[in-house]
Amino acid sequence: MSSPRPAVRRWRRVVPVGALAFGVAALAAGCGNAGMPEPVSTQGDSTLTLWWVFIVAAAIIGGLTMFLILFASLKFRRRSDELPSQQQYHVPLEVIYTAIPVLVVIGLFAVSVVTQVDVNALSDDPDVVVDVIGYQWQWEFRYPEEGARSTAAGQDPAVLVLPVDSTVRFNLTTRDVNHSFWLPELLEKRDLIQRVDNSIEVNLNRKGEFKGRCAEFCGLDHWRMSFVMKVVSRDDYEAWIAQHQVDDPALSDGSNGGSTNSEQGG
Repeated sequence: MSSPRPAVRRWRRVVPVGALAFGVAALAAGCGNAGMPEPVSTQGDSTLTLWWVFIVAAAIIGGLTMFLILFASLKFRRRSDELPSQQQYHVPLEVIYTAIPVLVVIGLFAVSVVTQVDVNALSDDPDVVVDVIGYQWQWEFRYPEEGARSTAAGQDPAVLVLPVDSTVRFNLTTRDVNHSFWLPELLEKRDLIQRVDNSIEVNLNRKGEFKGRCAEFCGLDHWRMSFVMKVVSRDDYEAWIAQHQVDDPALSDGSNGGSTNSEQGG
């Protein structure tokens, strides 16, 4: 019996090496967040989990597809002029390869819906309520229940201070054009649209300082629309609130300018 042809021997070496490389890459990817920032809220954890569900599903399906292509190419490659057996129908196999993709899509859709409901849920009594106001080209953060306010101070960005281990609701509004409230560590981005009520709620579970920005081009000085979110202890939060309380508890000021309020910056 003749020995396997050189091309076949090469394939037999390449396939195991390729499979090993794919496995190592998958394990290495699992050591991080696949390019996503470390979440600072439970809603962010849910979003990251959904991200991983899709990555794992894509890796399994992609790996299986590659394996089947290689398997069919090697096992059923042409060896002679003899025609292989012909079979027009294979109902069980057709049912299987039709049902599996349908079930995968249904499963991913179900997980997505559950995550979306969790991320968009609003509680009856959040610990902190913040009115987020975007305008060209800065942010203003109002704490209506505490009678406090924070805006940009000179060239420094506006500061948003919140207590850790708390439920925070952001009510998003704009004074002029559309803006977008984006803080990567929340794994959440919401638009501020004229005459549209938009609110999000997060359960903060990690202290730290995080940078946010407007993610919607809003004019010439769009680049200036950044802010800083500081998640601190409850005592530090209450001390900060005491320093930023204003005379008007209702915070009904509707002016667009940030200059008159710049002294309230964090």
